[in-house]
Amino acid sequence: MRTLDGQRAAGAVEAGNVATVAEQSSRDVPWSEEARGRTVVVKCGGSTLVDAALRRSFAQDVVELWQAGLHPVVVHGGGPQISAMLGRLALEVRFEAGLRVTTPEAMDVVRMVLTGQVQRELVGAINAHGPFAVGMSGEDAHTLTAVRRPAWVDGRPVDIGLVGDIVTVAPDTVRNLVAGGRIPVVSPVARGTDGQVYNVNADLAASAIAVALGADRLVMLTDVPGLYADWPRSTEVIPRLHAGELAALLPGLAGGMLPKMEGCLRAVRSGVGRVHVLDGRTPHAVLRGVLTEENPGTTVLPDEAPEDEESRA
Repeated sequence: MRTLDGQRAAGAVEAGNVATVAEQSSRDVPWSEEARGRTVVVKCGGSTLVDAALRRSFAQDVVELWQAGLHPVVVHGGGPQISAMLGRLALEVRFEAGLRVTTPEAMDVVRMVLTGQVQRELVGAINAHGPFAVGMSGEDAHTLTAVRRPAWVDGRPVDIGLVGDIVTVAPDTVRNLVAGGRIPVVSPVARGTDGQVYNVNADLAASAIAVALGADRLVMLTDVPGLYADWPRSTEVIPRLHAGELAALLPGLAGGMLPKMEGCLRAVRSGVGRVHVLDGRTPHAVLRGVLTEENPGTTVLPDEAPEDEESRA
């Protein structure tokens, strides 16, 4: 059974004794044996990747999962980087219903920044540990196919431009990379059957890929501690909830949390074992979230089967 090596442990101690958590888990729980061969899809937001230290911490966690025998697949965003480039080019930065309004000019920037900047930096950070990561876009081999996504604000339709919703996933390319011992790093850009290229929310892309791969877990990194119980009146985080409970909360959510939790709900209702929503600003959040059951943040579970409820009673 693998544990953190000295170099990784030293780095994790500096980041808040995460190595102790990971080593304790690997000693007490045969996680690496039980999880060996299982797929974990990890969505990393652009806000985490802006910080070089957090990017290194994230890359280290992903490699550690791979070394433990899991099959990590990374889907990344790049919101802050895209907004910065749009601002530099004097193009509008606007969001509606938690999604970026994407004009044709903005779409060119989205593709350039996601695959040419953010992905390259993330692949480089992972490959600092060895020849693991391979970058790809949802456009590659028609991995992701999308249709234009409608949006509503206060009950009225709004035009959000070239924003797509994934309708099909062809996972063979991702599976082949995993079978070859690689870690796929996927940019959330998709092509439609009409030939149009769409900007896809990274949370929804990660959810769709997790479902298509039959992933055991989906990890969503964000820039808040988890799903708040009563935002903005309280910052109390809901530690655990089932799909039905999340569905009831969904209409009251707004901003970037809306597509994120929509993706969580789609995932657990389509076969993904569980979803962890974790604070990506915390070093080694992925390692703690996957290795331990006492992770911070919010865990979303499928609805319990009737027989499970009866057995608990």
